[in-house]
Amino acid sequence: MAWRARVVVVRSPLHATHQAAGLEKRLHPAETALSALTPSRGRGKRQIPDEATRVEAIDRVHQDQRVDGLLRGAWDKQVEQTTQDVGRGRCAVHCEKRVVQHTRDPITHLARQADTLAALCQRLGWQAFVTNAGPKRRSLQEAVWCSRHAYRVERLFHRLKSRVHLALLFVKRHEYIEGLTDLLTLGVRVFTGMAFVLRRSRETEQARRPGLHPENKHKRTDTPTAERIRKAFSAMSLTIIKTAAGEAILRRLTPLAGLQEDSLQRLGWGVALYEQLEMQGIGT
Repeated sequence: MAWRARVVVVRSPLHATHQAAGLEKRLHPAETALSALTPSRGRGKRQIPDEATRVEAIDRVHQDQRVDGLLRGAWDKQVEQTTQDVGRGRCAVHCEKRVVQHTRDPITHLARQADTLAALCQRLGWQAFVTNAGPKRRSLQEAVWCSRHAYRVERLFHRLKSRVHLALLFVKRHEYIEGLTDLLTLGVRVFTGMAFVLRRSRETEQARRPGLHPENKHKRTDTPTAERIRKAFSAMSLTIIKTAAGEAILRRLTPLAGLQEDSLQRLGWGVALYEQLEMQGIGT
C-alpha cells in the first residue's frame, strides 16, 4: 500500500536553549573526569600505566557523557629514573645497582573543539515531523501542534495495555475481540475524561489540593492524573452483613474524605450519588 508523507521541519528556540543547557551539563563533568585521569603523583592517587589504558579511559568518558569529538586534550610524556640496589638489605658502595624508569602521560591541556561545537549548536532545536495530512487539511502550525501533543494519544494506548491489560485477550472469535476492545476503550475514555474535567475545574479556580501524592502528603497539584484520581478512591469499600436467610441487616460505606468529596463535586456527580451505593446495596 502506497501513501504520501509530508515532512514538516521546524526549529524551536526554547527547545534549542534546553538542548544547549543539557550539552553544557555534559561537557563540564566530562572535562572534570578527563582531568582526573592523570593526577599528580601521591599516596592513593592511581596512575594510568600505559597509553592503551589511557585511550580506553578517555573513550569511556566520551561515551558516558556523549561528548565524543567535542573535547581534545594534549599530553606531555614525563620519564623519571631512579636507581635501586639489587638484592635484599643494605648494599655496599660497590654492590650491583639497577635503573628503574617510570613513565606517565599527564594531560597538560584540555580544550573544547570550537568548530565542532559551533556546527552542533547550529542543529539544536530542529525537529522533523511526518504526517499524511496535506497543507489544506492541516496548516503548518496545526501539524506541529498535533505532533507535539502526540504523547496524549500514546498515553491512551499505554493505559489500554498497562491498566486494563488489552494485550491479554483470551478470545478466539473476531467479533469478541472487537467487542472487548471497544468496551475497554470506552472505559479508558471515561477514565481520561474524569481527569480532564477535574484538571479544567482546578486550573480555572486555581484550586491546588494535597492528597494526590501518597509519597508526599503535603504536595499540592491542580493537574491530577487519571491514575492518581483512581488511587484516591481505591480504599473505598461497601460492607454488607446478611442474615442466614440472605437479608441484609447492615450496610456500611466508607465515608468520603475532603479530597474525594471535592472531586465528586467537580465531576458533577455530587455526594448523593455516592451515598446511594449504601442505600441500594450496590456491590453485593
